[in-house]
Amino acid sequence: MSQEGSPDLETFDYLMATRGWALFPGVLSQGQVAALCDDADRVYAVCRPVQVANGVADNQEGAAHHVAGYGGPLDAFLEDFPLTHAIDRYFGGKSILTSYGVALNAPGKTSYTAKAHRDVRAFTGEYRLSLNMLVMLADFTLENGATEILSGSHSVEETPSAAVFERYAERITGKAGDIALFNSLTVHRAAPNHSNAHRRALTLTLGRPYLKPQMDWPRFLDAGAQARMSPAVRQLLGFDARVAASLDEYYQPPERWTFKADQR
Repeated sequence: MSQEGSPDLETFDYLMATRGWALFPGVLSQGQVAALCDDADRVYAVCRPVQVANGVADNQEGAAHHVAGYGGPLDAFLEDFPLTHAIDRYFGGKSILTSYGVALNAPGKTSYTAKAHRDVRAFTGEYRLSLNMLVMLADFTLENGATEILSGSHSVEETPSAAVFERYAERITGKAGDIALFNSLTVHRAAPNHSNAHRRALTLTLGRPYLKPQMDWPRFLDAGAQARMSPAVRQLLGFDARVAASLDEYYQPPERWTFKADQR
């Protein structure tokens, strides 16, 4: 995994403080990208019928959520999780995965991600609560819907108007295998895809371990999936930051705490 051209940690600090995002080129190999594309399509085919059956399909086309546990490259991505040096620096300690999704961004289609938005509601200023990871599984171009982002908006408490976003937003363009990290307060959206091919990506958010993830991974993942997970992935999915469910679970020595001391 070559990361030539990636920002050093001092530059990363500066970019995150000033514009709210940073791009890391060439993190994934083309072989990894191809495998993740195939697995993204496979898992989307599992999620889509559930969206349809539950009547929430209209604005979710091309989006799959909670894509861990299927035993393929999407799980392998978590086992060899990239950019942990930058993520740990951003939070000043450990974090957990609060969402893990796939965005296919088909030509001529739109989903809820096409609206400019922040991924957290509370404005926390300089306190870093949440971080987005955008993994490019295709070249991100102006034609195929490269993500639009409003640099510096993470520092402004009032969400900028649509007019301000339209005027000043810029595109995160890059190559398949590049990864962008951005403060979840930074206003962004998926731009329309005017090409003739899908613009695939992985969309992840990470947060402080005390945050609730969108999915209760210990309940969602079956025993087989949990048995395959390394300790590092268990920590990433919040297994070390669980709330006790009984007094017996709560009153335990530190080595058996459900919420480990290093997750605070």
